[in-house]
Amino acid sequence: MTQTWTIGPADGELLLKTDKTGPAARTGHRLTIGFKDWTGTVDVDGTTPHKVALNVVVESMEVLSGEGGLTPMTGAEKALARINALKSLKASKSPTITFSSSKISPTSGGYRLDGELTVAGKTVPHTVDVAVADADSGWELSATTTVSHKAVGLKPYSLAMGTLKVADEVVLDFHATLPKP
Repeated sequence: MTQTWTIGPADGELLLKTDKTGPAARTGHRLTIGFKDWTGTVDVDGTTPHKVALNVVVESMEVLSGEGGLTPMTGAEKALARINALKSLKASKSPTITFSSSKISPTSGGYRLDGELTVAGKTVPHTVDVAVADADSGWELSATTTVSHKAVGLKPYSLAMGTLKVADEVVLDFHATLPKP
């Protein structure tokens, strides 16, 4: 019997982490960006997943912190970084980021999800390894994956004539508890 399990922000967190590059990199901040509106679904037969999907509302992003830089990141700088990130992700034209698995393979600590990632309207193949741990409250899920701006057709944000820019690769961290049925 197939069931669909659904998780969202009440069950965990989805974080995007950026780095910085360029001759003036030491002046910028490494950002941690959270999303307040996302939904993950897992279609299972018994307890074996056969399809996983993730839908993220880009507009729900918020800059949680900025590490490094010459000075601590202010609230106004966080707001500006959010605006720039929304422009870089083309949120007005492509309001969601999605991932959909096409193949799920068991691994020693969880599952490997092969599928398609869609960012800013461009779809590319992407693989994510998800660790699964059995806990009293449910299954603890975690995954870390890297996505290249260039691979999804985006230009990393830059300023000061390119002397400070967001590094091409960003890291997506995911942690959630999937309640047991």
